[in-house]
Amino acid sequence: METSELQRAIEAILFAAGERIEVSRLAMALEADPKDIVRATDELMDTLAFARRGIRILKLEGGYQMVSSGEMADYVTKALETRKPPKLSASQLETLTIVAYYQPATKAMVEQIRGVDSSYSVAALLNKKLIEEAGRLNVPGRPILYRTTPDFLRTFGISSLEELPSIEKVSFGEPVEIVEQTEIQEPTDTEEA
Repeated sequence: METSELQRAIEAILFAAGERIEVSRLAMALEADPKDIVRATDELMDTLAFARRGIRILKLEGGYQMVSSGEMADYVTKALETRKPPKLSASQLETLTIVAYYQPATKAMVEQIRGVDSSYSVAALLNKKLIEEAGRLNVPGRPILYRTTPDFLRTFGISSLEELPSIEKVSFGEPVEIVEQTEIQEPTDTEEA
């Protein structure tokens, strides 16, 4: 498939989807090599940005999503009569930072670093879909682990966690086993005895 035709097809798919589409899914649908998909989409991204169009394409963790241009946010908001997303409080920003850098992180880890109860902040970030549950830690009490979401990346305008500025991390001792939510099993009567 010719590059311009490939770009038109990618543009149509991303517009219709309204969400992030994996490169592998685009390649399968368009029967093209993933490298050709990436090359064509990156060129399309540059073209839209250079022409200062009202739409942009974002690269997000192995996929792409079509979005409105940040420069047009006021017009889009006014036309759709939507409110601006609520701002994050200082405690929510601290909590989100800890989860982003230490993920998967437990609420107890967040509280240990912050030095205060973080229940409200964790709940608020879950409601805003900036963090999500990522399984449970395989230790007594099986605390919930949290990680950032694709909405986090979109909100902060980054395509992957590698783009976060580097920091000096606090050490928490021995690594522990993480159990994904799909692997959690209740003990049987014979295991309890």
